[in-house]
Amino acid sequence: MKIIGPDYLVFGVDDLQSCSQFLRDYGLEESGNGYFQALDGTGVQLRERDDPSLPAPLHSGSQLRETVYGVADEATLEAIAGELRKDREAQFGEDGVLRCVDDAGFALGFRITQRKTVSLAAEKVNAPGDADTRPVNHTGASEEMDRAPRSLSHVVYFVPDSARAEAFYTRLGFVCTDRFTHVGPFLRPGGTLDHHTLFLIQAPPFMTGIEHFTFHMGGPTALMMAGNRFVQKGYQSFWGPGRHQLGSNWFWYFNSPLGCHIEYDADMDLHDDNWQPREAMPGADNSQYFLLAYREKWAPGPDNPR
Repeated sequence: MKIIGPDYLVFGVDDLQSCSQFLRDYGLEESGNGYFQALDGTGVQLRERDDPSLPAPLHSGSQLRETVYGVADEATLEAIAGELRKDREAQFGEDGVLRCVDDAGFALGFRITQRKTVSLAAEKVNAPGDADTRPVNHTGASEEMDRAPRSLSHVVYFVPDSARAEAFYTRLGFVCTDRFTHVGPFLRPGGTLDHHTLFLIQAPPFMTGIEHFTFHMGGPTALMMAGNRFVQKGYQSFWGPGRHQLGSNWFWYFNSPLGCHIEYDADMDLHDDNWQPREAMPGADNSQYFLLAYREKWAPGPDNPR
């Protein structure tokens, strides 16, 4: 099944105004009707918490109300419908989205993806011995460089039974790329090579909900510049910047008014079916290669001794 990844996430929030400003400051573009999008059109839909059009909330009170995945074609959509209807209700809405509830209680949707193709160069590194470098007289960074989120990358769930949740997504063609022992798997659907678009974390039932979501950036410099801008706007860094081990992606997480964390990520590994999943114990040593601490700009001088 050629599921590409999440097209958009739907949140029912208490403070629509502050959540909207937060997503604008993060770098998403508001396109109307509470929708905030990355460059390829993937994004976040905001609604008032008590909006009657929303799916029923999780018992935990999580503000995430629905995850809508994009699929490659009509055949995939019909295949998903057939698989889901073996043991649960799955109905198409007037908007063409096939909707159901997964085994952990999350409301899911599937539609033929509406994401747009983005043709933008990634960051390039000048390194001795590498022929694929930046052109001569092209600077590696500038205040004018692209630092907009490019595409919705992945979502992370707290689930009460990670094995059961994994089994459900495996039915839909997701495969495990790596795993944290006693925690849960990183899952890649069949329509992408991204290391993961879903990560499942074993947690008590009262915590069921979203831990974080993230958008791909154009590279680590774009991530650092976007994160720096976000801090300067007054938002609180939660974890990062740094670089993960499993997936290799650069990361920078922030607290959000959406009841979860939000991340910038960049340079995630790509895998195909020849990849052999790794397993590691959870913890600081296996979560990141390094972790940096943010501080305001500083320069040495007579008034700024080391």
